[in-house]
Amino acid sequence: MNTDQAKSLDQEMKTVRTTTAFDCGGRCPLRLHVQEGRVFRVEGDDTAGPDEQLRACLRCRAFRRYIYHPDRLLYPMKRIGPKGKGEFERISWDEAYQIIIEKLKYCIKTYGNSSIFLSTGGGYVASLHSGGAAFARLLNQLGGYSGSYGNVSSEGAVWACLTHYGSVMVGHSREDMLNSKLIILWGWDPARMISGTNTMYHLIKARENGARVVSIDPRYTDTAVVASDEWIPIKPGTDTAMMIAMAYVMIRENLQDQAFLDKYTIGFDRFKAYVLGEEDGEPKTPAWAEAITAVPASTIERLAREFATTKPACLLDCQGPARSGIGEQYNRCAMTLTNMTGNTGRPGGSAAGGLMGIPVGHMFFGSRIPAGKNPVEAGGPSIRGTLDLKLRLVKRVHTNVMHDAMLKGKAGGYPFDIKFVFNIANNHLNQLGNANKAARAYEQLEFMVVNDLFMTPTARYADIILPVTTSAERNDTTRPWPSGPYYTFMNQAIEPLGECKSDLDIAADLAERMGIKNFRPMSDDEYLRNFIEKNPETGKEIPDYEKFKAQGVHRVKLKEPIVAFKAQIEDPENNPFPTPSGKIEIFSQRAADIGDPENIPPIPKYRRVKEDRFDPLIEKYPLQMLSPHPRTRTHSTMFKVEWLQEVEPHRAWINPVDAEARGIKNGDEIHVFNDRGKIAIEAWVTNRIIPGVISVTEGAWYDPDEKGVDRGGCPNTLTLDEYSPGGAAVLKTVLVEAKKV
Repeated sequence: MNTDQAKSLDQEMKTVRTTTAFDCGGRCPLRLHVQEGRVFRVEGDDTAGPDEQLRACLRCRAFRRYIYHPDRLLYPMKRIGPKGKGEFERISWDEAYQIIIEKLKYCIKTYGNSSIFLSTGGGYVASLHSGGAAFARLLNQLGGYSGSYGNVSSEGAVWACLTHYGSVMVGHSREDMLNSKLIILWGWDPARMISGTNTMYHLIKARENGARVVSIDPRYTDTAVVASDEWIPIKPGTDTAMMIAMAYVMIRENLQDQAFLDKYTIGFDRFKAYVLGEEDGEPKTPAWAEAITAVPASTIERLAREFATTKPACLLDCQGPARSGIGEQYNRCAMTLTNMTGNTGRPGGSAAGGLMGIPVGHMFFGSRIPAGKNPVEAGGPSIRGTLDLKLRLVKRVHTNVMHDAMLKGKAGGYPFDIKFVFNIANNHLNQLGNANKAARAYEQLEFMVVNDLFMTPTARYADIILPVTTSAERNDTTRPWPSGPYYTFMNQAIEPLGECKSDLDIAADLAERMGIKNFRPMSDDEYLRNFIEKNPETGKEIPDYEKFKAQGVHRVKLKEPIVAFKAQIEDPENNPFPTPSGKIEIFSQRAADIGDPENIPPIPKYRRVKEDRFDPLIEKYPLQMLSPHPRTRTHSTMFKVEWLQEVEPHRAWINPVDAEARGIKNGDEIHVFNDRGKIAIEAWVTNRIIPGVISVTEGAWYDPDEKGVDRGGCPNTLTLDEYSPGGAAVLKTVLVEAKKV
């Protein structure tokens, strides 16, 4: 190549700084190298030194294959075959809009606005220009819509944190782990469930700095392999019993930080009475917990003493075990242990609570383009400050039962009859409990519109599919789950493929055709600039919008690591906790006032639930099934990318003891099943999971054959479509059996 040719090629190349908008806790800064309007290489962050660099994981590294996947939807589609068969034909945008508007008007006139259901998710648009917010704005100006309540990932943890602390901002910035001497990862595998891009980096640095790391999990997780000194296996759904037994050891040996408890908490005396058995006659000893958890009593005693006497120590619970029949009690017990050890509000400690959010940009996703008030939800009781889910469900349905609501409607006790569904940025058939029931719900639905990039299991049941853009094809801004501290900017790198549009463009087009004026008064760039510069929080943290765009990332410089509730602990008189008492509420009067002490105890407790390891159903279905996050996709997003499928094939983890009893060998095709369904999947026989437990990563695409066997291996074919008393989606409390095909 001569000099002129090299110069010409160089001029044709450009590097665009952006990020993905997947529903992942990282939102990694990326550099897309573009030539002749096409992305040909993806690289990671280069705007800081090694200690600050936000390293992209393999999902982001495969972003190019996601953009240009041959199965990508590029044109509006109309269903021409039976629902669920995936038989569609290409139509124009004008025809798609006409069909949608006619059906929307018909349903509103015939059934009322409450028949219109807006089903949204994180999916592909976890960003400022949320598709859900755009369609909420549209529907509100048409008289309103019905919707759901309850974040699938975290609702149990949210309820627990609001009960205990009055706030969901319970995290420390990740570098604070370097101040810890003991780190307990309880049900958390940050190598897979990324909550802040550099979490694993800081965890490994903390261990190199001398911290001892303990993982408590039914699986020997990737994090435990890489970063832990000890793995303590435990039976699923029994974590609270072990935590309460640890509290027993601390109380009996007078190891609790009583001065901290007296000064900052209320209700410890009631919790103590429960733990010692004074309330119910059953002391919660390590031996009691061993019978429940299968963790040796001696291990429980040793860890309790270590946690109580090592200063500072950090207990990091998470949201996985909280997506269970007693999910909120898991987080409440974890928070109580951190209070008992005096680690709350201390550098190197933790508040627990599972959410790990820090108060940097925590209002970011609440400051989208205003959607306005929903007329369908006007009036009724105020839910401000309440913990009672029944009040929240007067106007909405819980997310994990939305498909049951579609099937049963008002006759089944739900607040509305659903006829028309907008599905925006989600694959709910695949990702909510009981996929077979979800399929039945979509089969009988009058009309459904799905906005997506691929023909997902949910999209196969649509009447109209609208193709949407990736983050490489639009301008936007985002941030990680509340764990930063950083923001990322999506600079458009390429023109939209085919006829794809953003959700905001689609909503604006529909608004214009339906006579709604001034729906979109600003350009995308004006929206973004206005948000960054005029938002009280981002305006302070991001002083230069143009610089932010150019660099693609803005790091918030912290004088010291953020520590949750540090102000409340250092100066409680001027910084009370945002609870009714102004203190940490180990006993919650608000929970007591609900009047259901068995299901919603006012103090943290261990509770038996349906399909736990002591359910008589275990005689028929003797394996407890877990469905953890995969390394190779974000929930069901990126499932189609073959590069990632090669990295980690979709397999069921099963212990050699359970495999031998069933004649299963490594690599065999097996069926995993219960009364709700059956999946086909390859077996991986491994000692990295305990006997009695089987693990199938979530997000694999539901694909039933003519016999009803889900050949895609979606674990939600087997899960419950229920929710806990605190609102947790019950996806980790499930019994199954496995057999060789």
